[in-house]
Amino acid sequence: MKLTDSTITNFKVAKEFTENKARINSIDFSQDGKNLISASDDDTIVLYDCEKGIKKRDIMSKKYGADLIKYTHAASTAIHTSTKGDHTIRYLSLHDNKYLRYFVGHEKQVVAMSMSPADDHFLSGSLDMTLRLWDLKSEKAVGKLAVPSQPVANYDPEGLIFAVGLTSHIRLYDSRLYDKGPFSTFKIGYNLPADLALKSLKFSPNGKQILITTNYEELYILDAFSGQPLHKLSFGSRPTSAVEFPSESCYSPDSQYILCGSREGYVHIWSASKGTKIASLRPDRDSLEPVQCVMFNPKYMMLASACSRMSFWIPAVHNPPG
Repeated sequence: MKLTDSTITNFKVAKEFTENKARINSIDFSQDGKNLISASDDDTIVLYDCEKGIKKRDIMSKKYGADLIKYTHAASTAIHTSTKGDHTIRYLSLHDNKYLRYFVGHEKQVVAMSMSPADDHFLSGSLDMTLRLWDLKSEKAVGKLAVPSQPVANYDPEGLIFAVGLTSHIRLYDSRLYDKGPFSTFKIGYNLPADLALKSLKFSPNGKQILITTNYEELYILDAFSGQPLHKLSFGSRPTSAVEFPSESCYSPDSQYILCGSREGYVHIWSASKGTKIASLRPDRDSLEPVQCVMFNPKYMMLASACSRMSFWIPAVHNPPG
């Protein structure tokens, strides 16, 4: 099934899970789209089977907490940040619930993490004003960059470059030559509020755009090559006010659409090329919580959204009469 305006407007919640007792802070699909993993403020990691639409099991992380959870290239392992005790990144085997390695170095909260699509490297950004590069095989960082403000960062779809977002500009680095400094720097070409903080940065799957989420209910879309501002997408009831828990945003796998949750419980959808609103979807229930996470499955026609509940969305099928 091809993704069109009509198809994406007809997405409905097919399955809802009420496993968590607090906000789900991060979610991630495995590369093959068959599995989903989530981390919550209730210190629980939950594994889901996307093909069967069921919860597989829980993993408790009471000692360390869990946030920014990411699959590695294998659906049997994941990395996540800590919310308690220290700021260690932990490498978890999902087969036996054992930690394989600890990545120590950050001195303050880790606020960004991205797995390279090309190999076993990943990068992390922290409130200690550093960006660190890691290899899953080594406990010590293989690289470190000092930055002037809280960073967000992500790899491009090929893993050849990574982008670092700072308060008002973006730096692009060659993944192999990052120690030479950025090969390109451009400003986020909008009038930005004084208390604006970047919360996430993502490349579109085709590598042509950069999507920036902030602590405001606004998304910024830039041309990934030139840095040219393309669109500013506003949503929610107070787009001019900073929010405590900004919603995550994402692209559809074909790069056609941008999706973002909201405090009002909606999933907003825009055209990535035109910047026009396509739809605002909501679950068919009365009690709506802020949608913290939204992610499109990379292989299947489904998306997941999360508040304290996990929702699986698929296109509604309309059977013709007769």
